[in-house]
This record gives sequence, structure tokens and C-alpha cells, in this order.
Amino acid sequence: MKNGHLTGWVGSTPGEATRVSTFEMFFDLVFVFAVTQLTDILVHRPDLQGVLRMTLVLGVVWWMYGGYAWLTNAVPPTDLASRLLILVGMAGFLVIALAIPEAFGDSGLVFGIGYLIVTVVHLALFVRSAEERTVLAVLRLAPFNLLSAGLLFAAGFGTGNADWALWSLAFLLQWVTPYLSKISGFAIRPAHFVERHGMVVIIVLGESLISVVIGVAGRPVAAGEVLVAVLGLGLTAALWWVFFAGSDDERALESLERAADDRRPWIALQAFGYGYLPVLGGVVLLAAGNKIAIAHIAEPASWAGALFTAGGVSLYLAGDCLYRARLGFGPNGYRAWAAVAVLFTAPLGHYVSAEAQLATLLAMLVSMLLLEARGLRKDAE
Repeated sequence: MKNGHLTGWVGSTPGEATRVSTFEMFFDLVFVFAVTQLTDILVHRPDLQGVLRMTLVLGVVWWMYGGYAWLTNAVPPTDLASRLLILVGMAGFLVIALAIPEAFGDSGLVFGIGYLIVTVVHLALFVRSAEERTVLAVLRLAPFNLLSAGLLFAAGFGTGNADWALWSLAFLLQWVTPYLSKISGFAIRPAHFVERHGMVVIIVLGESLISVVIGVAGRPVAAGEVLVAVLGLGLTAALWWVFFAGSDDERALESLERAADDRRPWIALQAFGYGYLPVLGGVVLLAAGNKIAIAHIAEPASWAGALFTAGGVSLYLAGDCLYRARLGFGPNGYRAWAAVAVLFTAPLGHYVSAEAQLATLLAMLVSMLLLEARGLRKDAE
């Protein structure tokens, strides 16, 4: 982070400026694999059912991954016992990631077991906090997390409509849990919180770029392959620019620091929890669209590939608007319009080529950023 906000692990009392540790970065490696597996769901099922499956799996995985981000924000993993428990949780996340492609089929029970492990370890680590109000807050949250994990475990034995019902109940229960329990007891360290979640976006953007590279790998390096790779890099860079280049991390940090202690957890949840969900889902959609669409370079893409590519960018922008709006900064007008406009590139990808669609999306994002920057300069004059 800029301006020296993040100064290293110096303790565990609320309000201290803390830095994301290398151990937490190591933990995040599993999330990279999970995102890759989510993309594969859509690649192998490029239809509405595939999108619904991806959404439910992403929702429950992001809920508990976010829970670990809140955990290490409250209880820094500086002692051996904490790190060993987090490694157990990391193993649980690895099991979850391995089971994702067939979570609605033969691997459903494996997914449920992994999720139970992750949930129990999360609770065990949280109660180690020295902050009494944090322990009370997580104990109010724990029954709902355990019930959700139990529903996913039960889904491992279900089939058909029963399976879908259990997954949907688990998803809905988790995302309404904050309104059923009292989360204002959590103490948020803003500097660490913002940095940790920013790293998540970078991780998933890497999956978007990797999807392009994998799509052209193994072919002779000709002009078409080079063009697709460069356009994929450019589009990923533009998405990074949307999220980071405008000092949004600093503005998010300032917003959290200004918030009253009892309001800060709610703002953090709504911006980095609910707001990040469409951002992450958008990148997964884009990555799947890239993998599907660039299978045939210089040829029209399938409707699934073109729609996933356009829809992914649109969802990413919509999530970014929600994130910025909840933190109280903008402007968001150009981004909201762009979230709608990019959807109209899908016919271009289907009737012309994936390269034409990628180039148009890149041009639209660059234009949006330039118009936004010009507007900010005029406001400053």
C-alpha cells in the first residue's frame, strides 16, 4: 500500500496498522486453484445450469474464504498453533477445490467434508482472539456457518432437485447470516483488510490472463496467436486499471478508517463481501469465455464463449460500482454505462471473431477510463 499505511505485524490490538503476511499469501494459493476449477465448470457446461452451478459454488467458497480473511485480520497467524490450524484449513480448501468440478455429482460428499473441515477450523481459530467482543461475535455467527456446512454435507448424499435445494439453502443462509446475527462486534483493521482483499482481485485477474495463454499454448506462434495473447493481456490490464489505478485502495482505506467502530464491519461486509462477489464471478465468466471463444482463432466464437466474455466484463464493472458506492466514492456513472454497453459486444464475437470482441472490449474500457479521468480533471479545475 502507498503512503506507508502498512507497516508490518506489530501486535494484535484493534486499530493497529498491519500488513498481509507471506503466510496468508501462501494460503491464497489454494484460492487460485479454486478459481481455475470454477472456470472449468463453465467450460464443460456452457449453459444456464453451468452458470447456476458456478454461482452457488463461488458463493459458498467465497463466503468461507472471506471468513478466513476476517479471521487473520482479527487473529494474526503469528504463533505455531495458529499456523498449523490454518494449514489444516488450507488442506480443507484444497479438498474443496479438487471437488468443485463434480460438486453436484460424484464429488459432492468430498466437497461437503472439506467444507466442514474449513468451517470448524475457522471457528476454532477465531475463539483464540484476545478480543472478547470478537469471540462473542463469532459465536453468534458460528451456528449459521455450521448449519450451512451441514447442508452442503447433506447435499453430498442428494441428487436432482434435492441437491439443488440443499445447495441453494446453504448459499442463501450464508449471505443473509449477517442480518440474522450481530457482526458489529468484529474489530476491523482497515489497512490489512484492504490489502488482503486487493490481493484476491489480482489473483483472480491472473486466472483471466492464464485462460488466454492456455488457449493459445501448444500452437505454432503465428500472428493470430500473438494477437490474441496481447489482447488478453491488454484486457486484463484494463480490468486491473479499473480497480487499482485510481488510488481506490487508498480511498477504500480512508473510508474504513473514517467509519465508526460499530459501522465498520457492515461497510466491510457490504463492500468487500457482497461487492466482491460479482467482481470475482465476472472474472470467472470472462476466463471461461476466453477458453471457449479462442479455441478457434480468427473464426466466429460460439454464443456461450461470446456471452461469457461480454457478461464477465459487465459483471466485473457492476461489482466495482457496488463496491465503490458502498465505500462512498466515485464517480461511477461511466462505469455503470460501460457495464451495460459491453454486453453488446457478444454478437461481434459470435458473428466475427473472438479477437474482434476482445479488441472492442479493450477499446471500450480504455475509452471509459479516459472519459472518467477527463471528468475528474474538469471537476478539479
